[in-house]
Amino acid sequence: MDFLTLISDSLGQLIAPTTAAYALAAIGLNIHFGMTGLFNMGQAGFMLLGAYGFGITQSMGWNMFASLCMSLLLALVYALLLGIPTLKLGPDYLAMVTLAAAEIVRIVARSTSLTWLTGGSGGISPQYFTEQFEDASPLPEGRTQILWWTYSNNVADSWWIRIVGWTLVAIVALLAWRWFKSPWGRVLKGIREDENAVRSLGKSVTRFKLQSLFLGGACGALSGILFVLPRSVQPDSLGRQVTFYIWTILLMGGAATILGPILGSCLLWVSLTFIKELMRTAIPDTLISSSQIESLGWVIMGVALMCLVIFRPQGLLGDRRELAFHD
Repeated sequence: MDFLTLISDSLGQLIAPTTAAYALAAIGLNIHFGMTGLFNMGQAGFMLLGAYGFGITQSMGWNMFASLCMSLLLALVYALLLGIPTLKLGPDYLAMVTLAAAEIVRIVARSTSLTWLTGGSGGISPQYFTEQFEDASPLPEGRTQILWWTYSNNVADSWWIRIVGWTLVAIVALLAWRWFKSPWGRVLKGIREDENAVRSLGKSVTRFKLQSLFLGGACGALSGILFVLPRSVQPDSLGRQVTFYIWTILLMGGAATILGPILGSCLLWVSLTFIKELMRTAIPDTLISSSQIESLGWVIMGVALMCLVIFRPQGLLGDRRELAFHD
């Protein structure tokens, strides 16, 4: 592989649907953590419910808008079931509960007793839930090249899903910016910094936390749909490692910022792709295997994240003053 191809493949991650999906999920986590101070370690659970809500209803022949509503409804129910008994817990316990809840969702989804509904561990194939989405595309059939990148217009990993994905990211980021600047957002920031002070002013802290949990979870549900559209709905592809990736993205970009989750997602996937492809090009197969390169790429990114947390804990775009609630 020549260096120009290496660069183009790496920069292609800037517009990839996966990058957009993780950016959207990180915006949702930013509402939870950056705005409200909720240590949610189960964002993958919201993503999985959104993906299954969309995939199952589409395979049943539902209208696409109805499928989107079902995904958001599942996110709402999950937020209520998760939030009502747990939002009074401390941050450490909340992290453990949300992580366990997301694992319960994944294990239930891959259960053999629900194979008739969820497809079990094999999941739901894309041909059962992507047809309406592809038919909604205004783009002509065929393939299109823009700059260095050539993709199908409508099928699978297409320009259409890129357009929809990044438009959705832009809309949600704009809404998050308005929420952050609104009186409602200032209440959430007050809860993040000192919820007892907010409670003393007569505000229902639990109600505001539930609203935050649902809105961030709704972003997660939408990101789950976007994540599975180029692939299948497979429960193990949205396991606990996905939540850790989302946290990495948020910490890299900066919590409590608008563009931080988007920058973090782009930076993570572009850097990771570049490192892996560079190692495959520069290191002989006799010295290190492809699977070892996959693991080593994550090791390098982990070390980079450790250095970032040590020397710039607020992230690339974050404000150190926003970390005051950790003290």
